[in-house]
Amino acid sequence: MEDGFRSGCPINLTLEVLGDRWSLIVIRDIMFGNRRHFRELLQNSEEGIASNILASRLKRLLEHGLLTRVDDPSHKQKGIYSLTEMSISLIPIFAEMGAWGNRFLPVSEELSIRAQLLEEGGRPLWNDFMQELRVLHLGAIRDPQTPSVFGQLQAAYQAVVASREGS
Repeated sequence: MEDGFRSGCPINLTLEVLGDRWSLIVIRDIMFGNRRHFRELLQNSEEGIASNILASRLKRLLEHGLLTRVDDPSHKQKGIYSLTEMSISLIPIFAEMGAWGNRFLPVSEELSIRAQLLEEGGRPLWNDFMQELRVLHLGAIRDPQTPSVFGQLQAAYQAVVASREGS
């Protein structure tokens, strides 16, 4: 094909953009961990991403329009990464992948709690979370009536971590 992709199949095109594990992990960490700087993504990676792989994936995600980067006003050599509408719209896919993983794979309690809550909350919770991400990453106006989904997911994760440390 003229645009450099192998075919016009939507599944193939999606896999060409997102098909390696690190691209989805980087988006996940920005989305669910609010890690917005290179160093945060590198040092807080549960999977131990290498710095050259992280740099490569960030560049690729920027090129494909899944992320944007602006200079950090506090330090000119640092960048702040943000999700785009394109990546925010992946929430239903992440929720379904998490539900599938919870159902069929040996997940850890602390790392699966967010997926469990997203599955239980269904599309209404996904929509609220996507709107909250638009506020955090795209500058949308926050509806003060809507509770923070990010806050709920973080609180559930912290509660599981605290209960495991207390056992």
